[in-house]
Amino acid sequence: MQDRFNRRINYMRISVTDRCNLRCFYCRGVQDFQFISHEEILTYEEILRLVRLALRLGIDRFRLTGGEPLVRKGLDSLIAGITSLPGVKDISLTTNGLLLAENLERLRTAGLRRLNISLDTLERQKFERITGLDGLDRVMAGIRQAVLAGFEPVKVNVVLLKGLNDGDEVEKFVELAFNLPVHVRFIELMDFSPVDGYFVSATEIMEKIRRKFRLEEIEVPGSGPARSHFRATGMKGSLGFIAPYSHHFCGACNRLRLTADGQLRTCLFSEKTYDLKALLRQRAEDETILQVIRASLAEKPAGRESTTGYQKKNGLRNIGG
Repeated sequence: MQDRFNRRINYMRISVTDRCNLRCFYCRGVQDFQFISHEEILTYEEILRLVRLALRLGIDRFRLTGGEPLVRKGLDSLIAGITSLPGVKDISLTTNGLLLAENLERLRTAGLRRLNISLDTLERQKFERITGLDGLDRVMAGIRQAVLAGFEPVKVNVVLLKGLNDGDEVEKFVELAFNLPVHVRFIELMDFSPVDGYFVSATEIMEKIRRKFRLEEIEVPGSGPARSHFRATGMKGSLGFIAPYSHHFCGACNRLRLTADGQLRTCLFSEKTYDLKALLRQRAEDETILQVIRASLAEKPAGRESTTGYQKKNGLRNIGG
């Protein structure tokens, strides 16, 4: 399936919940966040139906996100349901890692093999400052156990925050990639953040690392928007840089997004949505839903739109990370 700019669309990010067990200051605290009511969240059966329809359109790669997807009970049953569908080439999970260690066996049995783990600091006190919770040890235990359990790749997503993790922490994350076979990815802070003044260019961080380490570009399967991955001699893992602002990647965008309440989005930065939940609950025919998905691609923008006010009003947890 291609959009009007001849981009092949084969990847869908599916948010299973807007709930999260962290309160990262640059995302949104629970005290000012309006959660979607439970009855408005898509059921696993509804998600599976949309995955089946997506497969008919050539979408064969799926990522489960949140909020924090592991706070939703029975997530492994959804994963097992997706992996059992003919034609699925890849399924992955983005998590903050707090509940990872206790769920690893169930996730692996369900067929999950790829993980993205969000971690912005390797310092305990700073972790609590950023997230509102003393949970660094639990996240690190989850990462190490995931590596031992054979998950590949295990990616560690680091949102760059000026004055917090753009100094000595950068080298600590580089050392993590030397010590463990994990793919550390430095990510620019997006406009969805309700706070200002924390943006750091991923290009700036890459140049900082290059001054100390000799990096060679490598290929990493399923690297997504991190088009450049690098490895230094002796490194077990790799480094990647996701720069939606300093080096945007819209021209190669291959994805659709499904929010926890069933809204289809063709672009992270666009206000336009398509209500698939309404069609599901109106018992619409498969072809009717397929027509809406096809029509959405006719309006998928060429690049990111300037909708900063909208983004700050609607946090990334509403859209799906």
